[in-house]
Amino acid sequence: MSNSATGRFYYLKECFNIHLKRGFMRKIILSILSLFIISSPALADALTGGVSTTGLGNKVVDAATQSPVSGATVSLPQKNYRTKTDSNGNFTLSADIKGDTVMSVEKDGYRPFSLTINNQIAAKPMIVGIQKSNVTDLLLESAMIHLGDDNFSNDSANAGEFKLKSVGPFYTKIFTLAAYTLTKANYIVIGSIIGIDTALARSLKQNKIRNSYASPPEVYFNGHKIAEIQLNGDNQKIRIPNNLIKPDMPNEITIRTGRNLMQTAYLDYDDIEIMNISIQSE
Repeated sequence: MSNSATGRFYYLKECFNIHLKRGFMRKIILSILSLFIISSPALADALTGGVSTTGLGNKVVDAATQSPVSGATVSLPQKNYRTKTDSNGNFTLSADIKGDTVMSVEKDGYRPFSLTINNQIAAKPMIVGIQKSNVTDLLLESAMIHLGDDNFSNDSANAGEFKLKSVGPFYTKIFTLAAYTLTKANYIVIGSIIGIDTALARSLKQNKIRNSYASPPEVYFNGHKIAEIQLNGDNQKIRIPNNLIKPDMPNEITIRTGRNLMQTAYLDYDDIEIMNISIQSE
């Protein structure tokens, strides 16, 4: 087994019971999202840029070569914490981490990487493998965005981590895709998404809500709904039907948050936060 494969296995083994929003979440998605299919190769690619535990301290490495990556920015946006890796790729997380929070890693020439961590994961040394970007990759948004209406229960998923003001119930971005992308498989990749309060998220104890639940966030491409996102998690890949792509012309992606299905007196949007939105071709 290769070093990267060993790392992936060890990470999944260690974190399965303490962090449901990992590989187990992705397996659930395979059976619940009828609007798109995440294949086994896509899942394997997602884990290549993953995290393993080690006794050597926190480090960022190139996922392909395992070489340390210096000067990478490691941040916890919800904690207003930011640091950089040293010449050996090492970094320290000295922020106060209690509940789930998003850790982001950015470095020129690499795909943006984010991971939802908690105090148990942060307490163990981590090696974070990041992947070189392709010339066809298109980063749409690296900042964290809060969707909703700023009206949420303390029992809502990740409510204790929400620090940003809502930009509204949806996010829209216009961009151009080259004609050659029509010969490839194209994906919308959402680095991390938290705050989802669907019935499935509630059943898997991703929140503490008892008497209500929300409809899932919806993803639209050029006005066509191509996916629903039922669970919180990282590196969610959504296949873009190539027949919807307008080559060398403006294309539009819209992500709409869900709404509280038990509230009928007024429209109550589900508050969620998303980070690292990109288009990737394979």
